[in-house]
Amino acid sequence: MGGGQSKNRITAQDRAILDMKVQRDKLRQYQKRVHVVLDREDQLARELLRRGDRKRALLALRRRKYQEQMILTTDQQLSSLEQLMGTIEFSLLQKDVLFGLEQGNRVLAQLNKEMRIEDVERLAEETADAIAYQEEVSEILRANMTTEDEEAVERELELLERQEADRLQLTMPHAPSHAPPQREAVDIGDEAG
Repeated sequence: MGGGQSKNRITAQDRAILDMKVQRDKLRQYQKRVHVVLDREDQLARELLRRGDRKRALLALRRRKYQEQMILTTDQQLSSLEQLMGTIEFSLLQKDVLFGLEQGNRVLAQLNKEMRIEDVERLAEETADAIAYQEEVSEILRANMTTEDEEAVERELELLERQEADRLQLTMPHAPSHAPPQREAVDIGDEAG
């Protein structure tokens, strides 16, 4: 129990993607905090203006502007991080596809080794020989029959063909061969009286 290795190992690529996602989440949390600071600086600037303290209101707006630039910078970092993660994940997918193609080529090569051209040619020859033998047997049987026997066999074949055609026709649904009956319009006012 517990002696075997886990089949789901974490690779270096998995760790790198996880680290990038953690960093992305940290950047988003930072942006939320900065938005709170932006709102607070805006409220402070408005309050200071109402009190008539223009100099401190200007300072609050400058701090707000700095925070806005920080948000723009984190937006660019987030965009770069998302693009990098997408590129890595797509590259991993391409690697998996390439591995699948390599496996498929190996299997195809193995199947081609098992099905050699010589075996296919031998099988085709054996089939052709069997068909030729069957035709030869048929010719021998026909040669040993009288004309009357051959005609009787032909009539029996025609009878079997007709029976088979009749059987097929019985299993097919029949379509009507005439137009559906026309219904006459009934005037509801006449029947109500």
